[in-house]
Amino acid sequence: MALTNFILTVAGVSAVVLMLRADVKQSASIFRRNVKHIRNWLEEESASATKAAEKTTPKELESKIPPKDIPKEDKH
Repeated sequence: MALTNFILTVAGVSAVVLMLRADVKQSASIFRRNVKHIRNWLEEESASATKAAEKTTPKELESKIPPKDIPKEDKH
């Protein structure tokens, strides 16, 4: 009886280990595939953002000071 229980336990544990190994391998491959997709999306987005930044012309800042606001030098 004890030997039968031991053999059944070993068989059950072995079956669980085999299923988990297959599940881990499958999960790892899915994870790698997802990482590749995400990396491609990020590269596409950064490339499109770079192109969009190159196409837009920079706006001219208002660096001109109106003549009445020019400070006069103090003469002491």
